[in-house]
Amino acid sequence: MKAIALTKYGSPDGLQLTEVEKPTPKDNEVLIRVRATTVTAGDAEIRTLNFPIWLMLPIRIYVGFIKPRNFVLGQELAGDIVAVGKAVTRFKEGDSVFGTTGFRFGGHAEYACLQEAGVLAIKPTNMTYEEASAVPVAGIEALHFMRKANIQCGEKVLIVGAAGSIGTIGVQLAKYFGAEVTGVDSTGKLEMLRSIGAEHTIDYTQEDFTQSGKTYDVIFDVMGKSSFSGSIQSLNPNGRYLLGGNSGPSQMLRGRWVSMTGSKKVIVGAASQKTEDLVFLKELIEGGKMRSVIDRRYPLEQTAEAHRYVDTGQKKGNVVITVVHDN
Repeated sequence: MKAIALTKYGSPDGLQLTEVEKPTPKDNEVLIRVRATTVTAGDAEIRTLNFPIWLMLPIRIYVGFIKPRNFVLGQELAGDIVAVGKAVTRFKEGDSVFGTTGFRFGGHAEYACLQEAGVLAIKPTNMTYEEASAVPVAGIEALHFMRKANIQCGEKVLIVGAAGSIGTIGVQLAKYFGAEVTGVDSTGKLEMLRSIGAEHTIDYTQEDFTQSGKTYDVIFDVMGKSSFSGSIQSLNPNGRYLLGGNSGPSQMLRGRWVSMTGSKKVIVGAASQKTEDLVFLKELIEGGKMRSVIDRRYPLEQTAEAHRYVDTGQKKGNVVITVVHDN
């Protein structure tokens, strides 16, 4: 089968179309014919080794110390089940599914095996494969933080990095939970944010929200790049500051101190991926409460080009890889 192998760290030039052996499902696994996948921030981080120093060694041990061991990226996918292991009961051949591959990656290929007990669910009936492939990773991460925020109806929520994959779902989830949403991103992305429900937008190239004097009940910084002290000052009493991305020890320590010494809370930490969260998102989608935002689509053969576009930082929502099958 065709797959995109990571052959060296660094630029997208290390992503090469290659032939690899088609996987065979174990007793507790399903074999999925991949129809669509995405290029996530996690894919780009593995490719470039863009991790905090304390994560560098375990990542290199897992993927390859000097160079990758023909590692196949791809954290999420949508497709059709074409074979099931003999112990599988949740799914059957022909089911259209979407899910996350987790730390196994492997979505940038024509076929992938996932465990039945993994983060996998029947695809939303009102989504294409491309749209569904863009939900699992970002959706679960955004849902994790929105639930941690315990948003109350009418509260003011500001999302920094709102036009990315996590941010676009975060905007829609905050709206679902009853918030008044302000989205922060660059000039060309603000109209899209308004189209998915943001009442207010801030162009960070023109304005620093921490200097405006306005305050919010919740600030969700998707990538953890805003001013820590400025964000804390921009919170109302009992406000919550949600720090996504690879938050460092300094932010964690400062966050713990803020949470211990006052009414404001700092919430740090990535989501633990759960099937029930993916099913919850599916129900919201089928209820018309949420949709994917897709910026560009590339065929599998042009995955390197997709990575180059993601590297520009200009994407709105998601970049999808459409996997084409000859049979």
